[in-house]
Amino acid sequence: MRKSMLFGFLLVFLGLGLPGSQGKVIPCDLVKILRQHGFEDLGKTVADWICVVKHESSYNTKAFHDNGVSRDYGIFQINSQYWCEDGKTHGSKNVCHISCSKFQDDNNEDDIQCAKNIAHEANGLSP
Repeated sequence: MRKSMLFGFLLVFLGLGLPGSQGKVIPCDLVKILRQHGFEDLGKTVADWICVVKHESSYNTKAFHDNGVSRDYGIFQINSQYWCEDGKTHGSKNVCHISCSKFQDDNNEDDIQCAKNIAHEANGLSP
């Protein structure tokens, strides 16, 4: 009985510790990830970035919003008009040189790199 409880606890613990598991990122894990990727040096605090993610996607890595002429993808809700290519947005600039669908998987590395590009181009987040 004791071994099975320990095993069950371990499975729950590992499941909670995987950023992006089941399409959601756990906020505490996201803080660590953003710090590791230097988001504190982008003009705003990591807390500001966490607020952006919470309000844009509710931490959902598979988030999608159709704006009519363009669409927003992934945890940062990166827009297809300028930042990525979705095959539907006429005149997309694709500044991040990536398919928008890559922002809807559980690998957040490409999302993070594009968000950093956006922050650099915009000189950080603006209110």
